[in-house]
Amino acid sequence: MNTITRRDILRTIGYAIGSATLAQTASQAQDTQTRRPPNIVFILADDLGYGDLGCYGQALIDTPCLDRLAAEGIRFTQCYAGSTVCAPSRCCLMTGLHTGHARVRGNKLVPLLPEDVTVAEVLKQAGYTTALIGKWGLGEPDTTGVPNRQGFDEFFGYLNQRHAHNYFPDHLWRNEKKVPIEGNVLSKDKPGVSEKCGTYSHDLFTQEALDYVERKKDETFFLYLAYTVPHANNERGRYEGDGMEIPHHGLYAELRWPEPQRGYAAMITKLDTDVGRLMAKLKALGIDGNTIVFFSSDNGTHREGGARPEFFESSGPLRGIKRDLYEGGIRVPGIVRWPGKVPADTVSDQVWAFWDFLPTAAELAGVQPPEGLDGISILPVLLGGKTVERDELYWEFHEGGYKRAVRMGDWKAVSIRPDKPIELYDLAQDIGETNDVASKHPDIIARVQVYLKQARTPSEIWPGKSR
Repeated sequence: MNTITRRDILRTIGYAIGSATLAQTASQAQDTQTRRPPNIVFILADDLGYGDLGCYGQALIDTPCLDRLAAEGIRFTQCYAGSTVCAPSRCCLMTGLHTGHARVRGNKLVPLLPEDVTVAEVLKQAGYTTALIGKWGLGEPDTTGVPNRQGFDEFFGYLNQRHAHNYFPDHLWRNEKKVPIEGNVLSKDKPGVSEKCGTYSHDLFTQEALDYVERKKDETFFLYLAYTVPHANNERGRYEGDGMEIPHHGLYAELRWPEPQRGYAAMITKLDTDVGRLMAKLKALGIDGNTIVFFSSDNGTHREGGARPEFFESSGPLRGIKRDLYEGGIRVPGIVRWPGKVPADTVSDQVWAFWDFLPTAAELAGVQPPEGLDGISILPVLLGGKTVERDELYWEFHEGGYKRAVRMGDWKAVSIRPDKPIELYDLAQDIGETNDVASKHPDIIARVQVYLKQARTPSEIWPGKSR
């Protein structure tokens, strides 16, 4: 069934209640007194590395609130972003499709189309009110891809990912209207840099999120809070040598670290503090127990704006960073908390990826997701069940050549160029992808080659090349 038909069904008759198994799991997930489905909050960091949080081994950056979030829920050790850069990763999160099938497979300005079905649209069919606060990247102004035309009742933030580099913008978007931001004035000779910096966009997003949950406390809501920290302002870095744009360095102000490293750490601690504020707000409103919170990052850590990932060991034990298809580019923090439902203080090695979020959210809401998704629901794992078996994971990336990666069980195959041999790693024994064992396992390479021939749908925008 094609995507247009899926949306036609969605618009005309909505989603039917799922199979008996889905209904049973959804009933378990819903509030035992009211049978009300939970509020869903997905907090997304931008370029946060696998090793940047204390609960993932970080020793230098202070993250007590996110560490507590992990202690009160499940911390996943094998959570994967949709891609190794922002726009395609967010497309996978929103549509339940991997980058071989998703509309957006790279950072070109490609909008979602009317036939694309987002998680926000799915949840609206279940009676949710929906909001996006922060960075979108899936549709420019007046296109079919803007959030309000893709299922979000409310939107406040950046539409364009390059615009989002500037933390002191002179405007943001509220729904489909441009709104000026007081106190910020753009430089006349340094594009993307502000010469007057009075209002920090991250602070606006936090306040918007706090206000939103206050207003919607008596409704069932989906909040997608897509922060931009700790992404660099690349333009500021180019002109001024330090793209880690933040009003102050806080805990790190007096440390003898390079300026960009103090900024990077301060961004992450600010993120941590504001996640803590949101969690405290949910509790104060009395909706903490019926709100499931997801936290992750859109891809691995970066080497931009003066940031140096080796300074903090931001990739942890993993190889690579943003724009790599090695683990450090795509394996990210993954934390889920839901008091009384998600078992606390749990560490899970369940493999899951961003395209699993839509079917998981659908099952939480008690409705069927669209057909033909690449994702599966991981709700049984969240509720304390066993590991969910899954098919292969697939990524493709279209910058600096045509790169592809496949995960089959513990095997990870990486193709850095179509004319180069496929690399193979056993992640169970070699999480750092240091030992290419392709020559020892021709049978696995043969399986990978067969899979790669059918892993993607053709795209004029993202043509790729066959092996």
